[in-house]
Amino acid sequence: MASLQEQLLKAGLADEKKVKKIKQEQRKAKKANKGKAEVDEGKLAAQKALAEKAARDREINRQRQAEAEKKAIFAQIIQLVDVNRIDRKQGDIAYQFTDGKKIKRVYVTDTQQNQLVKGLIAIVKIKESYELVPAAIAEKIKQRDASVILVLNEKSASDVDEDDPYADYQIPDDLMW
Repeated sequence: MASLQEQLLKAGLADEKKVKKIKQEQRKAKKANKGKAEVDEGKLAAQKALAEKAARDREINRQRQAEAEKKAIFAQIIQLVDVNRIDRKQGDIAYQFTDGKKIKRVYVTDTQQNQLVKGLIAIVKIKESYELVPAAIAEKIKQRDASVILVLNEKSASDVDEDDPYADYQIPDDLMW
């Protein structure tokens, strides 16, 4: 079976110059298309899926890193408390404080009670237990996680406000609430 070009040549509708010119144009068109990448829908979908997976992986890694940092900070706090814990085994005075909405108490000595009131020591909560630590250590803990500090009274000079109507009345030292 003869090609369409051969049939047109035999019929006299086309001449050899036109046939050569058309073949040459077809070869040029093939070369031009060869350099250009054809758009493939499958490849685009695969690239999009890879980009989405990479974004999910980055988010998961960020969450894991944040969790690791949180664990490291908590470990630092536990170490600070363990090393600087103040012994309160001899305590016989109940010191009451709030933990959230509940009133809790720890038994401390007389000097520890005075130090708590003056802000020289603080109460921290670690693993559902309450410990006494020096105020300097409490400040370091506060920089890492302020929610661990339950009681840290401010050191204050006995400055009395001029407008205070109760300035003339002294609070007794043995007052407990």
